[in-house]
Amino acid sequence: MRTFDFAPLYRSTVGFDQIANMMDRVLSNDSSAPSYPPYNIEKLDDDSYRISIAVAGFSDADLSVEIRDKALIVSARKADEDESKTYLHRGIATRAFERRFALADHVQVTGANHIDGMLHIDLERQVPEALKPRQIEIASDRKVLEKDVVDAKSVN
Repeated sequence: MRTFDFAPLYRSTVGFDQIANMMDRVLSNDSSAPSYPPYNIEKLDDDSYRISIAVAGFSDADLSVEIRDKALIVSARKADEDESKTYLHRGIATRAFERRFALADHVQVTGANHIDGMLHIDLERQVPEALKPRQIEIASDRKVLEKDVVDAKSVN
């Protein structure tokens, strides 16, 4: 795996350290990245997304969805199960987990629902009006020239 040195970026920029840190995390060869529980990320529209996480065996009370420090944190902790049960085969994993998703600027969680063992979290990018592109009207020289002529006539 290739490694990159972001030290020159830190020396010549201000405020971009989050991007460099994110690139470090993404490019690091971390083979211990958690794979449980499985999830999908869908793009529903230009500004709408959905994260679907397989949470079979967990109830609504066992699940937690929160936003902290520009990160979506989904966690689950199963209440203590009855010890009197004897399993011949236990293939449904209900172990505790915490899954983090980094959120881009202006991405808001609009809702979450738990249906048929799937936790669906809806997200939407809500760009403020001040940051949206806007069209600037271009004034022609003729209007400016006519205004100057009118001003000159009113002075004489």
